[in-house]
Amino acid sequence: MTGIAQFFETTMDVIQSLTNSRSQPMHVGEVMTAWTYLAFVESIVAFEEVGLNMTMEADLKKLFTASRKVAIEHREHLTELLRKEGVPLPEAPEGKPECNPEAIPAGVKFTDNELVNMLNMNFVVAAGMCANAASQSLRADVSTMFLKFQMDKLSLSYQAKELMERKGWLKIPPFYNPPGSPRQ
Repeated sequence: MTGIAQFFETTMDVIQSLTNSRSQPMHVGEVMTAWTYLAFVESIVAFEEVGLNMTMEADLKKLFTASRKVAIEHREHLTELLRKEGVPLPEAPEGKPECNPEAIPAGVKFTDNELVNMLNMNFVVAAGMCANAASQSLRADVSTMFLKFQMDKLSLSYQAKELMERKGWLKIPPFYNPPGSPRQ
């Protein structure tokens, strides 16, 4: 765990220990965001399994493995929370069996560039969903759970960006030079 993630986790533990709102039921917004994020995570796990089946690039496999581990942790945490609250769980896609990446036809197979960019989009969308959920949650345990999830996804996004830069896969928008500014 990175130093900043460890600091964040310790800070969240302290905040949560100072507030105890677990005795209250989750409000409808908390339930909706938890249920929606769980449905999202279920789909992401399936995508990560597909990505692991398609890539032969070692660093990308490591990133997919780390991402899948985090997604499974999020899924388990959310499943436990929602079950305790009596909330029915969303339907999950079936797990994908392992396969040989060389057996997948080229016209069907995503490239490593496509895989890592889609994976990174997951990190961006998930971090936004988690920030939104944390800001709308009244229960401290729900809010801190989503803040931790957000930190997990931001940490993975940073790792993805480093890999994408190193491999030449990072998509950079054009630089903006406002009218009248000196060109460099």
